[in-house]
Amino acid sequence: MFPGGYCGKILRINLTSRSSEQEELEEGDLKKFLGGRGMAALFYYREISRQVDPLSAENKIFFMTGPLTGAPVHSGTKIGGATKSPETLQYLCTNSGGRFGPNLKFAGYDGLVIEGRSEEPLFLSIEDGKVTFHKAAKIWGWETSPALDKMKEVLKNRKSAGMVLGPAGEKGVRFSCIQVDGRSMGRGGAGAVMASKNLKGILVCGSGQVGVADPEGLKRVIKGGLQKLKESRKNHTLYGTGQYTEMMNELGCYPTRNFQTAVFKGIETISSAYVSEHYRVKNLACFRCPVGCSQVCEVKEGPFRGSRSDPEYETIGAFGGQCGVSDFGAIIKANQLCDELGLDTMSCGTIIAFAMECNERGLFRKGETEGLDLRFGNGEAMVEMVKKIARREGLGDLLADGFLGIVRSRPDLSDYMMHVKGLPLASYDPRSFFGNALTYGTSSRGACHNVGGWTIRDELLAVKLDRFSTQGKGKLVKDIQDVRGYVDSLGICTVVRSSMGFNDQPNGRVLEMVTGEEFTPHLMEIGERVYNLERLILAREGKTRRDDYLPRRLTEEEIPEGMAKGKRMSPEIYNEMLDEYYRERGWDGNGLPKPETLERLALNPPSMTRPEPGGLRHASGRLEPADKGTDRPKGIR
Repeated sequence: MFPGGYCGKILRINLTSRSSEQEELEEGDLKKFLGGRGMAALFYYREISRQVDPLSAENKIFFMTGPLTGAPVHSGTKIGGATKSPETLQYLCTNSGGRFGPNLKFAGYDGLVIEGRSEEPLFLSIEDGKVTFHKAAKIWGWETSPALDKMKEVLKNRKSAGMVLGPAGEKGVRFSCIQVDGRSMGRGGAGAVMASKNLKGILVCGSGQVGVADPEGLKRVIKGGLQKLKESRKNHTLYGTGQYTEMMNELGCYPTRNFQTAVFKGIETISSAYVSEHYRVKNLACFRCPVGCSQVCEVKEGPFRGSRSDPEYETIGAFGGQCGVSDFGAIIKANQLCDELGLDTMSCGTIIAFAMECNERGLFRKGETEGLDLRFGNGEAMVEMVKKIARREGLGDLLADGFLGIVRSRPDLSDYMMHVKGLPLASYDPRSFFGNALTYGTSSRGACHNVGGWTIRDELLAVKLDRFSTQGKGKLVKDIQDVRGYVDSLGICTVVRSSMGFNDQPNGRVLEMVTGEEFTPHLMEIGERVYNLERLILAREGKTRRDDYLPRRLTEEEIPEGMAKGKRMSPEIYNEMLDEYYRERGWDGNGLPKPETLERLALNPPSMTRPEPGGLRHASGRLEPADKGTDRPKGIR
């Protein structure tokens, strides 16, 4: 095993038998997938068959740290997660900052696997090598903050870190999240998976530290880049990610009223400057982060007086422009409720915006809204609907099932659902910069701006490519996705990655000083391998080219105003980019990795290609990895 960066083992906990065991990690797997997102995807590939229901006992949650998680570097805070999503009914990758990941490493583990289902509510504590199962019936139904506080009373260790779910997860809301020490594993409904296992939360603390191969060299490099990092991320410290709000609106990229337009007239009172002046209280930082981009805001007057939370760009977009709400106090309150009730703010806000449009169009049945004045711009109705979704009350019960659940019972509403593969779109309109369309369409977890590839820097900020051109967009998105694939596997926050040399031309000195392994020449290939493995998983779960397309509104309706007026993502334009993307990826026309691509990326050993019943037939006629019920497939070795 490497001299630094890794503990070399994971902890597997079975809730059915209330047992735990340690498993050694293979050095070869770590060389190919690093950790974090990559290793979580590998475990998912090996252990989750396509037949598994997301809320069944057979589903599992894989939490994996990276080699830089908990190491003495900037923002080594991230822990990745993988599970089958209740919201999208497919593979889900997610991650979170906070102190849970570092503490898991300090306790001696690179990862944690949760499987089975408890007969009664419980929570777990992991203290170095000791695992304890605690009864949680008394805190079942509690909101996240008081529940976590009560859990922490058990360990009486102020350094302990925790993750916890809220009432929304317990009610089976399919986009419920896991709160991780004030941060969130937000997208895809991992909270509902944890709740289905009767697991309220997990505490962890450890007395160890992450080994470093070259401690003195690492100190010099980190210290040398600190001032540069603070300067380059000054606006993140001053305004957080909300700094992009005004810019996206000015460029005509800001989704408004459920993507009916891309310019929000109420931008002045939700802009970063206005928020900083009228609502900001302080900054919060994750583990060993010198940036502190979390902007804690408080409402000082009005109906939401006293509400406090830290809305980020995506949350502001979902509850602001999307819902037509210009009252930032309502956005703070909605975000606070989502954090305490355990809801993904992005899915929640986008689905409420969808409901507002449906209501204004008279598409809901009589009495379905129960008298709630659910219309664009009504902040109080928006806040009330957050509560109804979490409690599954009235119309909230329908919305709590997410877009894939809604369409099964109300197919007549499908034209107004803004999602890809069941995951609601982020707060950027792809008709306004075309690379963003590929970002949404080809992301491994659905319409995601991060996993899918954040093209904003190249199309809108540095303007390396014409935002309304199709040429080069396939390669752009592929390269950004590959960078994100390896960065998410390192265990660091993407905000600080460039300061340590982690980009499309990586300088991995920091990683090499921590691990003692020369990873630099292989990082982009590792990111590409992670993305192709995820595509194999999606293909096994039935996803093909037809699932990489965008909602009808974006392909048929033009943006009516602003700098992108008249633009739409026509099928001809999109298919041109998608074809280029598939060529750059080495995938066939249906979006499946070609045999030579799998061979090049070492994803094609004999154990993956044996012809077994149930496998996915490739266009070449060869069989892809097969499922064997709920048994662990042999998969990649």
